[in-house]
Amino acid sequence: MPAARYLLLNYNKIGMCNLVNKYNVAGPRYTSYPTVPYWNMETFSVNHWKDSVQKSFNESNNTEGISLYIHLPFCESLCTFCGCNKRITKRHEVEKPYIKTLLKEWALYCELFGAKPTIKEIHLGGGTPTFFSPENLQLLMEGILCHANIAEGHEFSFEGHPNNTTEAHLQTLYNLGFRRVCFGVQDYNETVQKAIHRVQPFENVQRVTELAKTIGYTSVGHDIIFGLPFQTTAHVQETIAKTTLLKPDRIAFYSYAHVPWIKGNGQRGYKNEDLPTAEEKTAQYNLGKQLLQEADYTDIGMDHFALATDALYTSMIEHRLHRNFMGYTAQKTQLMIGLGVSSIGDSWYGFAQNVKNLETYHHLVNEGMLPLGKGHILSEEDLVVRKHILNLMCNFKTSWTAETTQIPELANIAEKLAEFERDELIQLKNNTLSITKKGKPFVRNICMAFDVLLQRKKPETQLFSMTI
Repeated sequence: MPAARYLLLNYNKIGMCNLVNKYNVAGPRYTSYPTVPYWNMETFSVNHWKDSVQKSFNESNNTEGISLYIHLPFCESLCTFCGCNKRITKRHEVEKPYIKTLLKEWALYCELFGAKPTIKEIHLGGGTPTFFSPENLQLLMEGILCHANIAEGHEFSFEGHPNNTTEAHLQTLYNLGFRRVCFGVQDYNETVQKAIHRVQPFENVQRVTELAKTIGYTSVGHDIIFGLPFQTTAHVQETIAKTTLLKPDRIAFYSYAHVPWIKGNGQRGYKNEDLPTAEEKTAQYNLGKQLLQEADYTDIGMDHFALATDALYTSMIEHRLHRNFMGYTAQKTQLMIGLGVSSIGDSWYGFAQNVKNLETYHHLVNEGMLPLGKGHILSEEDLVVRKHILNLMCNFKTSWTAETTQIPELANIAEKLAEFERDELIQLKNNTLSITKKGKPFVRNICMAFDVLLQRKKPETQLFSMTI
């Protein structure tokens, strides 16, 4: 079906354009609650973090195991759309010293645990994990796994750059237990690729996707972004058409977060007028969603789609879907340890982020200290609100019938929810909220109604990307 017809269908939806204008505000993506700008450093300390990790480890290691997020920050060139912490370099001699420090940090946590950890999930993120040679990635993983048990049904995954991921990368990590890989595609249009400084031909993506499937990876994912500079609905249509030819198992279809005042020089390479408007972004999303659904992908959550054969789909059907700093995940553990510069850990009772400066990270770890930069210990109220937001993000519904699910601000929250109900974005019945099909694109806005910290103290400057 031509893109013009999709646009006509989208804009014929009653009031959709008005809803976009109404709800297109700055808001969190809720990979955590409280969100990072609202972490309370006055009640946080390294010792508080250690106590929360030990508590969580003792409660969950023998039942569900733990997760690891390992941040590998190096990239050979700057992708200007990217908001991740990275170090741009072509000097590959940085690999081994960084791995050595990572393993020292892991040893500090293993000592803190007091017992052998059982690892259920590992994700290698970046930066560009495939900046590292296959031999050095093997060195890293063997150093991690020699101090741990591996859980039954574990999921190990990594992010691969289509331009530099080799068969050796894929085979080496497969041999170490990795079965999921995600490739950053973004958009196939050359003008868009040049604007975001991420030029990669379709043939490169095809090569690594087919290689991964041949080797035996059970979940191959592609990341696509809408709302990029100079991007049009025609570009989105072309990108998704090429993507569905390769039939990845899951697709992340993200909204570009334009926050140059936070992310620095990379995002200042283009002007606001180079970006699609909120209405154009909504059209891009609606078109992409329609095309993906026609290609047998199910809408999993805010920005994820999966085939019925993928673990993410199964997790959604069985109500086991989880969301954390890695986005939506089919695995849930109470304790997630973040290793590496800028990485974030989650003990359920607290969050901690490592320092963002690479040299400081090396120094602190080599001095025998956890390299924490900031964090937050959750209050009882935080834990209740966190559960509501997780319910909304993962299951599109939540309830406050039980006394343990209630907070004093419920009356104020109800007032805000009434507006969503009038706009047919949610249904309210017997202290239970369900997000409608019409309301799913506005899930971030609905979560904001429960964000009591955001309501109590509106930021004076814009901290978050726009919700549409």
